[in-house]
Amino acid sequence: MRIPLDYYRILGLPIQATPEQLKQAHRDRTLQLPRREYSDLAITARKQLIDEAYAILSDADQRQAYDMGFLAKTYEPESEIKTPAFGKRANSETTALEPVIDSHTPSIEIEDQQFVGALLLLHELGEYELVVKLCQPYLSSGSIGLKDGRFGDPALIVPDVILTVASAYLELGREQWQQGQYENAASSLEAGQNLLLRESLFASLRGEMQTDLYKLRPYRILELLQLPLEKTSERRKGLQLLREMLQERGGIDGQADDQSGLGVEDFLRFVQQLRRYMTTTEQQGLFETEARRPSAVATYLAVYALIAQGFAEAQPALIRKAKLMLMHLGRRQDVNLEKAVCALLLGQTEEASRSLELSQEREPIAFIRENSQNSPDLLPGLCLYAESWLQDEVFPHFRDLLDQSVSLKDYFADPHVQAYLEALPNETGSTSNEWVVVQPRRPTTTSVSSSKPPASKPSSTATNLQLTSSSPERSMATVAPLNSDVSVSGVRESISPLLSAPPPPSVRTSVETGSASTSIQGSRKPSSPSRETQSSKVSEPPASSTVPPTPKPPNPSPIPNSSSLRRIQRKQDSSKWRRLLILGVGGLLGLWLLWFLLSRAFGALADVLGWSGPTLKGEQAMVQLNQPPLPIPEPKPVTAEPEKLTPEVAEAKLNQWLSAKSAALGPEHQVEALQKILVDPALARWVGMAETLKQEGSHRTYKHSVKVTEVQMDQANPNQAVAYAEVQEQVQYYSQGQLQNTEDAGLQLQYRFIRKDGEWRIEDWQVMR
Repeated sequence: MRIPLDYYRILGLPIQATPEQLKQAHRDRTLQLPRREYSDLAITARKQLIDEAYAILSDADQRQAYDMGFLAKTYEPESEIKTPAFGKRANSETTALEPVIDSHTPSIEIEDQQFVGALLLLHELGEYELVVKLCQPYLSSGSIGLKDGRFGDPALIVPDVILTVASAYLELGREQWQQGQYENAASSLEAGQNLLLRESLFASLRGEMQTDLYKLRPYRILELLQLPLEKTSERRKGLQLLREMLQERGGIDGQADDQSGLGVEDFLRFVQQLRRYMTTTEQQGLFETEARRPSAVATYLAVYALIAQGFAEAQPALIRKAKLMLMHLGRRQDVNLEKAVCALLLGQTEEASRSLELSQEREPIAFIRENSQNSPDLLPGLCLYAESWLQDEVFPHFRDLLDQSVSLKDYFADPHVQAYLEALPNETGSTSNEWVVVQPRRPTTTSVSSSKPPASKPSSTATNLQLTSSSPERSMATVAPLNSDVSVSGVRESISPLLSAPPPPSVRTSVETGSASTSIQGSRKPSSPSRETQSSKVSEPPASSTVPPTPKPPNPSPIPNSSSLRRIQRKQDSSKWRRLLILGVGGLLGLWLLWFLLSRAFGALADVLGWSGPTLKGEQAMVQLNQPPLPIPEPKPVTAEPEKLTPEVAEAKLNQWLSAKSAALGPEHQVEALQKILVDPALARWVGMAETLKQEGSHRTYKHSVKVTEVQMDQANPNQAVAYAEVQEQVQYYSQGQLQNTEDAGLQLQYRFIRKDGEWRIEDWQVMR
């Protein structure tokens, strides 16, 4: 067998090495030992190759002959190469390994039993890809080529080769990780993990690979979401990985460990970084799902996505949905400024004015007042603020809105927007009771000497989730997640990226004051209250008109002092209580006397007529109607023996799951059946996948067949079990109603079952092969 190695590389020396260097290198290489999991056979084969290299290079004649062939192999044209034969099998025939050896690469002949030793040396030299390539012909058929005894005892050779290849995959993945090739790194780690899982060997090494995959996952998500929008499958994979992280963490602000090494604040910054590479549709689907946990941070991010998409696509229904979500947030923090913008975009000018009254944001309110000085209300300033806020604080966080400009005039001029706003209920009726006052209103006395937006950007409650910024932002420390004690101050703070990646340039467009005023004048929906009435609700009223004067009654009578009032009151109270006491005592005495006379008369009459019955003697039992004389034992509940997971039951459950999967990912996207067969984490993962496909206008059709081969009950917990099954699956991928691709696969899977509410459900699974 020919191996792409040379004696100098085996010893780790250059061709100019001296005899002393050869001796020292031989000693050092002999003392170095590989991982302790290797067998003695592999260690012996490695030492044989090291001794052979030293023996040839330490002999002057053999070294001279070897150097001639070594130099000829490296530098001379291929037609003139005449390499002297070295090694124990100099005249051996060509093997399957020779096609992977370049004609100018030095190589040596080795015995078949030294193959494992040569792999070890290549691994030590960092030739990880070469190790995988050399072993691929023997591993493609499930290590059958290693079990024929050609390379030695299969019981020892197979684990040694598997360990060497898996270690090569691990190191190759780490190298690719360092080079920024995150998906390639994940592919290498998964290939090594699948190899170990298939052979059921070296669980600790498999654990190292899984740990690296967990830590690599944020980098993979970032790399996949940065791809062009045309690469839908890769981007969908990135979103799925993100959903898996969120599920394991318990949400954006969750405290659970997803083993990525990111804390709560680090993960918030990571989500911030991702938003620049996600579209409005992707963010809306993701954050609306997370908001149901519930999560205040996810709700706030979902509001941004709804407002951005609603304004950019002229869909005021999305803005109304965002306003309803803000009302839930308003119970915990001040989001009145955002609600004012939503009300403005919905043409609800009176509600916008009320929200501005309730807002405690001094700088933005001062900016709005400054730009509304020549108007009877604050709407021109609010309009200018809304345009600047959307342009500078909202659109830059969405990949598909980076190059779009904001114009309220164009938005209100859209026929669809006008029709929707006309159909909305009257703002003074149905929606007036939806606002929540977080804090009592305090008059704002801030004076502004310039008509420019405040230095902190006109948005205060804008999410300001930029990765880099130099301006101070309003703190969101008052926002508390609904399901945790985590502060979401990081959501509104200026933060730096967790993973180094150049952010796309943000587009800043200045908004002219005059255009804002004309747009609201020409497009605002007319309402029944006059502008003077609306302005009186926002502007500060004069002190003289704040409280109306109290009218005086005609001919007021003299008012006694407080002491005389108290004496009169005490006399009236004491006389009243005496009268009530006399009447009560007299009534009780009369009733008792009447009862006594009637009982005596009835007893005498009974004795005369003989109505009295037999008299019981001795102590009598105290029998009462409201409780039994003796305690009644509670009936023991009759419980049936819990159903065991037999192969037949497991096969029925798997067929139920595959049917639910077809319905959830099919054209109707019916996810109800998933809740009857799956539990988390599988349930959350597949519901999210169904929602993503629905938003993308895609679906899949399946044809399945399943056969359960083995069922193992958990001896420690009878409510858990594992089932092994063979699944044949045919998938057809559709996008916008058009067939895109068809795949056929035969899989061996391991399903984890758990008993919930007396029924077996599928918790998760993994592909064995």
